[in-house]
Amino acid sequence: MAKNISILGSTGSIGTQTLEVVRDLKNINVIGLTANTNIDLIEKQIDEFNPKVVAIMDEDKAKELTERVKGKDVEILSGLNGLVKVATLDEIDTVVTSVVGNIGLKPTYEAIKSGKDIALANKETLVSAGKLITDAVKEYNVKMYPVDSEHSAIFQSLQGNSGNKIRRILLTASGGPFRGKDRNYLKNVTVEQALNHPNWSMGRKITIDSASLMNKGLEVIEAKYLFDVDVKDIEVLIHPQSIVHSAVEYEDGAVMAQMGEPDMKVPIQYALTYPKRIKNDYPKVDFGFRNSLTFEKPDMDTFRCLSLAYKALEIGGTMTTVLNGANEVAVSRFLDNDIKFLEIAEIIEKTMEAHTVQYDYTIDDLLEADKWAKEYASKIVIK
Repeated sequence: MAKNISILGSTGSIGTQTLEVVRDLKNINVIGLTANTNIDLIEKQIDEFNPKVVAIMDEDKAKELTERVKGKDVEILSGLNGLVKVATLDEIDTVVTSVVGNIGLKPTYEAIKSGKDIALANKETLVSAGKLITDAVKEYNVKMYPVDSEHSAIFQSLQGNSGNKIRRILLTASGGPFRGKDRNYLKNVTVEQALNHPNWSMGRKITIDSASLMNKGLEVIEAKYLFDVDVKDIEVLIHPQSIVHSAVEYEDGAVMAQMGEPDMKVPIQYALTYPKRIKNDYPKVDFGFRNSLTFEKPDMDTFRCLSLAYKALEIGGTMTTVLNGANEVAVSRFLDNDIKFLEIAEIIEKTMEAHTVQYDYTIDDLLEADKWAKEYASKIVIK
């Protein structure tokens, strides 16, 4: 039976790879797509995948796209309301949430309330609103399938072990382009150096997060809510080869790991076809070539973003929202060459220190906390 999906963020790294998977599978109908401003690419996606509804965040770009696609059977919407509409269309079964940032929070929440299954690649949704989102998943009886390679690996390592207690989750990280470097080295690294990831091809923001290890910190927060474990039971391991995508250790000491080449299309496909595994032509591991797999502890004193993420999770409430919002601002300013690499963690820490935590909150409260964090972090940059 064909599956009907919407993709939030179809012009980004995960979105375009999801469409590659859809193209290969041939039994998935793309009903809705969204983008921020890249109407050149989404126009091509409209021509190939024939979605019924498309939403563009930028209203001027949405108007321009409307003119371009006149005569085609597609409705063009704009803004956050447009994203929510695409995420809640009656015809769809599953929403792939691959937008970057807290912009994905409300559409994902509304999709869950509309009874849609979620293929989650927007990590900020759980970072900012973990308990609220997971409670909604239970209340509305929907499924949430992780798309991040690490969380997909954990999900896969849990299959067939229902009822067996987990001792710990082993969340692997490549270490990024600065693995093994000290703070003195990191003082003057360039944007180009930080974007030079050794294993993965990703968007600019997530690549900087990988270089600072904030990406792994955000994934620790995600893992806590996705798999309902204590923060003390989530351990980060640096694994430079990126072959073991993550693992689960059970009470008896057995470790179940999922392995594969660094290729996001495999976890994307699994999220769309679960519980089936469908044959594909994606790269396979050659263990004659990959004959050495190494692991090491992360340097949390040098890469302070990871320790700040653990701290935010331990504090709880709106603090993880503030961590994420401040990080978005700091990374953006680093990419614009307004701040140094090490200042990313400094800005996040100062913003966290200034925040008064809320423990009882709504979606609107979280969006307000995100707004406050971004404004506060921006003022720090200006100073």
